[in-house]
Order: sequence, then structure tokens, then C-alpha cells
Amino acid sequence: MQQLPMFPLGTVLFPHMVLPLHVFEPRYRALMADVLAGDREFGVTLITRGHEVGGDDERADVGTVARIVQAEEQDDGRWLVIAVGVRRVRIDRWLDDRPYPHAVVEDLPDGDDDAVLPAGLEARLRRVLAMHAELGFDGVPATFEVESDPSVACWQIAVVAPLTPFDAQRVLATDGRGPRAALLDELLGDLEEVLGFQLSEDPEDTDDTTGP
Repeated sequence: MQQLPMFPLGTVLFPHMVLPLHVFEPRYRALMADVLAGDREFGVTLITRGHEVGGDDERADVGTVARIVQAEEQDDGRWLVIAVGVRRVRIDRWLDDRPYPHAVVEDLPDGDDDAVLPAGLEARLRRVLAMHAELGFDGVPATFEVESDPSVACWQIAVVAPLTPFDAQRVLATDGRGPRAALLDELLGDLEEVLGFQLSEDPEDTDDTTGP
């Protein structure tokens, strides 16, 4: 186990995912200065209740180590940071803020490196992304390229899938590539059904205008 500076956020960070940050709160400015003077790593975990600013939040117990790849301090002390998710960790316990959150964490390696992705998972993701775009939502185009390495592809699919933060947290907290990919397939199947229903609705049935 190790002690790690922590940055709770309202979004889930996956391994291999790029994380842009605009750091303005004084305690997290201090975190950035300390992390950059050290190994450039800090933890990210989802805020399950509460807000990013001001503290008094509740946090998920599985998060991701982020490594800073680019950082620029502004004249007023704010930081513009680019980090990337590296590996999953489980939060064993939270320590006193000093002045920013710290936690004792342990790495969560996957033990099923031979697991393959479910047949049709990539195609299902592309259908969901295409349907999402057809409904007018912003997102990754359905033509994006998936990595050939299953260990990277599984996380890549999780990153681009239009999941809610709580479903994304379920994916992050699932141990093993096989179970994680199966959960992604299930969640994308549910999304495909919902989006298909929305696309099949008759626009006249949802028209709120009234006649004279």
C-alpha cells in the first residue's frame, strides 16, 4: 500500500484515458505543485455525492492513478494540466486533508490477461455511437479505430462509450478484463435498446404544439 494525493472529480478516469484539468482551487494548486516536484502521479476517484469544490463530498472506493504529462502554471496561480490514467487502485482509507485529500491505496492489477473481448462488442459500440450521433448528441464518431491489444481496447471502449458516471464507475470497479468486457457489453446492449426506442418514436407523437 502507499499514500497518494487524491483529486476527487465528478467524472470517472479510466486507464489509458486522457484527463485535461483546469486547477483553480487553492488546495489543488498545492497538490499540483507537490506532485510535480515528485513522481507526477496522483489519484482520481469519483464523487458519488456532493461537489468538486469545497469538500464535504462522498467518494468511490476504486479510482485510477493519473500521471501528469503536461502542466503549465498561469500568472494567477491556476494550473492547466494534461494527465493520463495509468492503473486502478482501491482506496483503503482516507487521511486528513493536508491541505488536500490523501488516501492509503493499493494497486488493483487484472489477473486474466488471456481473456478476450465478447464477440460483437466493438460492433455494438459502433451502433450505439452512430445512434447517439443520429439523436444529435456530441461524442466520438462511430468510425474511430479500436486498438488491437485487448487490454487496451477494453479500456478504450469504456472511455468512448456514452455511459453515466455511475455505470462508468461500475466498469472501473469490476476486476478482470473478461468480467469488465461482459459488463460493457451488457451496458451497451441496454443503451442500444433505449436509443433504438428513441429513434423509432414518431415525431408527431412527441410534438408539444397544440392546434388552434
